[in-house]
Amino acid sequence: MSENMSERGAVDDVAASLAVADETGAAAPDERTTDAAASAMPRVSGGYVFWLMAASFGASIAMMVPLAYGLALRITELAPGHEEVLGYVTGSAQLVFLILSPMIGIWSDRTRSRLGRRTPFLFLGAVLGVVGALIIGVAPNLLLVGAGWAVAMVGWSTAGAAIQTIQADKLPEEQRGKVSALTGVMTQIAPVIGIGIAYAVSSSTMLVFLVPAIIGTVLLVLFPVFKPEGSSKDLPVDSSVTLKKVVSSYGFSVRRYPAFAWNWLGRFVFFFGLYFNTTFGTFFYAQRLDLPVREVAGVVATIGMLGIVAATAGALAGGFLSDKLKRRRLFVMIAALLFVGGAITEAFAWSLPQLIVGAVLMQMAIAVFATVDQAIVYAILPDRAEAGRYMAVVAFAQKIPSALAPLIAPLIITIGAVGGDKNYTLLYLSGAVLALVGGLIILLKVKAVR
Repeated sequence: MSENMSERGAVDDVAASLAVADETGAAAPDERTTDAAASAMPRVSGGYVFWLMAASFGASIAMMVPLAYGLALRITELAPGHEEVLGYVTGSAQLVFLILSPMIGIWSDRTRSRLGRRTPFLFLGAVLGVVGALIIGVAPNLLLVGAGWAVAMVGWSTAGAAIQTIQADKLPEEQRGKVSALTGVMTQIAPVIGIGIAYAVSSSTMLVFLVPAIIGTVLLVLFPVFKPEGSSKDLPVDSSVTLKKVVSSYGFSVRRYPAFAWNWLGRFVFFFGLYFNTTFGTFFYAQRLDLPVREVAGVVATIGMLGIVAATAGALAGGFLSDKLKRRRLFVMIAALLFVGGAITEAFAWSLPQLIVGAVLMQMAIAVFATVDQAIVYAILPDRAEAGRYMAVVAFAQKIPSALAPLIAPLIITIGAVGGDKNYTLLYLSGAVLALVGGLIILLKVKAVR
C-alpha cells in the first residue's frame, strides 16, 4: 500500500506543476514528468512477459477471427451478395463499445478487489465474448448476428483494454518498447493462426466462432491465475463520481496535454486508413482471385502465415530499436511509409504474388506502428492514477475509425464500380493517403518524445 500511495503522491505532485508546451515544441512539464513515477517502477520478469503475451494472443484470436473471416462467412450464408452488411455490423458494434469504454475505464480505475483493478474485467470480457459467439453461431437473421457481435465486441475489447492498462500500470520506461513489441507480435500472429483453425472447422459455422472464443478465454484467464495482479482493496478511491466527471472522462484538455492530443490525432488518422484496407479483406481476396467466399480462408491463412515473419520482424525491430535508440517518432513514420507501399501494391494486385507482397508490407507496417506508438502512449499518459480512463480515450483513436471506416467504406467501393466488382482500388488508395497523414502528424507534432 505504501508503494501505491507514494506513486499516487508523485503523480499528484506532478499534476500541480502543469504547464503548456513552449513554442519550440518542448514537452510541457506535465507531459515530461508525469512519467517520473513510472521510471522508478521495477522491471517485470520474463515469466510475467510470457503470460502477458499469452493473454494478448488470446484476446486477439478471439476478436480477429470473426472480423477477418467468421462474420463474412455468416453474412454470406444469411444474405448472399450483400457484403456491404459486414461494414454495418462491425461498425455498429464498434460504436457500442465506443460509448461504453470510458465508463468501463472509470469503473476499472475505481475497482477495489482482492483480484486487483483490471483482472475482473479480463473475466467479464471473456464471458461476454463467449456469449456473443454463441449468439452469432445460432442467429437466424442478420439483426441477431449484429446483436451477437456487439456483445462479443464489447467483451473482447474490454479484456483487451484491461491488458493494455495493465501494461500502463506495470511497465517501466526501459521495457515499454520491448514488451509492446512482444505483445504486438502476439496480436499479429493470433489472427493468422486463428484463420487456419477456422478454415479447419469451416464446415461448422458455430465452431468457426466458438473455437477461437474458447482459446481466447482460456489464455485470458490463465494470465491472472499464474501472475496475479494483486489486491487493490487498500488503494485510495475518490467516492465523488458525478455525471459531470463521467461526461468529462470522454475527453481531455488539448491545451494542457498537447503531445497526447497530437498523438491521438495521428493515431486516429492512421487507423482510419488501416480499417479502410482491412474491413473487406475476405471479399477483396475473393474478388481479385475469383474465389467463393468460403474458400478464401485458406488464401487468407496462407498469406497471413507468410506475413507472420514480416510482422514479427517489424514489431521486434521497432520495439527493441526504439528502446535502444530512444527514438520513437522515426519508427512511426517508417511504419506509415511501409503501409503506403503495401496499400498501393494491394490496390493494383490481381494475382496471388502481388497480394502477398502487399499484405506482407502492410502487416509489417501495422506491427511497427502498433508497437512504437503504444510505447509513446505510455510515455505521455497524462495521469497514471487514471490509466484506465486515459487508455480508454486512447482507444477512441482506434475505435472511432473502426466504427466509422466500415460505414464509409461501403460507399467508397461503389464509386465507379463496374457490374458486381466493387472499387477496392479506390478504397486501398484512400487508406494509403490517410496512413501517411497520420504518420506525418506524429512525426512533426509529438515533440514530447524523440
